[in-house]
Amino acid sequence: MADTSHIPHTTPRFSATFDPYTVSEIRRAAASGIYDIRGGGAKRKLPHFDDLLFLGASMSRYPLEGYREKCGTDVVLGTRFAKKPIHLKTPVTIAGMSFGALSGSAKEALGRGASAVGTSTTTGDGGMTPEERGQSKTLVYQYLPSRYGMNPDDLRKADAIEVVIGQGAKPGGGGMLLGQKISARVAKMRCLPEGIDQRSACRHPDWTGPDDLEIKIAELREITDWEKPIYVKIGATRPYFDVALAVKAGADVVVLDGMQGGTAATQEVFIEHVGIPILAAIRPAVKVLQDLGVYRNGKDSVQLIVSGGIRTGADVAKALALGADAVAIGTAALIALGDNDPHLEEEYQKLGTTAGAYDDWHEGRDPAGITTQDSELMKRLDPVNAGRRLANYLSVLAMEAQVIARACGKSHLLNLEPEDLVALTMESAAMAQVPLAGTTWIPGK
Repeated sequence: MADTSHIPHTTPRFSATFDPYTVSEIRRAAASGIYDIRGGGAKRKLPHFDDLLFLGASMSRYPLEGYREKCGTDVVLGTRFAKKPIHLKTPVTIAGMSFGALSGSAKEALGRGASAVGTSTTTGDGGMTPEERGQSKTLVYQYLPSRYGMNPDDLRKADAIEVVIGQGAKPGGGGMLLGQKISARVAKMRCLPEGIDQRSACRHPDWTGPDDLEIKIAELREITDWEKPIYVKIGATRPYFDVALAVKAGADVVVLDGMQGGTAATQEVFIEHVGIPILAAIRPAVKVLQDLGVYRNGKDSVQLIVSGGIRTGADVAKALALGADAVAIGTAALIALGDNDPHLEEEYQKLGTTAGAYDDWHEGRDPAGITTQDSELMKRLDPVNAGRRLANYLSVLAMEAQVIARACGKSHLLNLEPEDLVALTMESAAMAQVPLAGTTWIPGK
């Protein structure tokens, strides 16, 4: 073998295990003695909807003609027990994001945008604000372990109630709201001291399991005279068993949140290492609804909403094809409002981040005026214009999903099915339980 020792190594090689980011995190932990907290969602690459493709119509399937043949997008949620189910014009809803994590003007903008296209918004932790209720035609009230801002009057003002058991970014963990975002108004709504870090409980204080949840759901129905649909939101971990228990407890709707979902703030180790991708969670959830006889069987049906990384109309269509009845968006909605916009790059640089990193939500200094409680920064967000932007984005999602559904010969988005999909990788094929493209093989079956 030739002696190459005299040849200099001009290209440094980093370890795949101890890559530069991992090394920097070790150094940061060693210097500070604390774990890292940030906002946003998982940044690692995970199997996702991009790993699936639709089989459009050709000879063996009959497509619908352009925009001349109708393709429905509406969905009804809460038919199982509620006297007043929710009827939405589009299956894309706005996920729960708290006042505290978001500014009051951002909550108003979400309400305006969602109402313009006939869909719902969700309160999040910390209670209901007049801006949000005033601008949201359909508002879902989150009932969380913290009970911050909770009162029976607001429960009755809501159009549905979402009992939050877990969140995709941090299943098994509670929320965080750092002191710089605990303004006088936020502190008053949550009955907390101003300027002090807040940590929400990781479980509800008045139950220890699904039997207690059944009692709590019954109480909520009595408070609201059985009018409101009751959702149960769970972080994606053991979807078959968790969805089964939510159905047993009396849920009208189950919300299943995958680990690509965002958060206002939590430990980074949580965001990146706890939970499963939404792609792996949908099919087990649908399977248990089918096994229990409550999947799309008329009035007794339990609807399934999925969230965690929904970005495009293709994502919406793929989620519905795998069996969801609707989807919820959070991060994408904030981007539509104007968060992390490149024209603010200089100001994000001053915060030690960059536009598009989505890791500064916890600090309360958002130059876009969205994830902040700073009175001057909040003025930068025009809720009317931001709401219009969100409405445009939601309309595009629906139209993109319709284009795909028509190409597959479907007259309604909910007619999409797993048979319309194939996977590009073995991992995505196994998770979504659809064939690997060009084969009839589903790994694991």
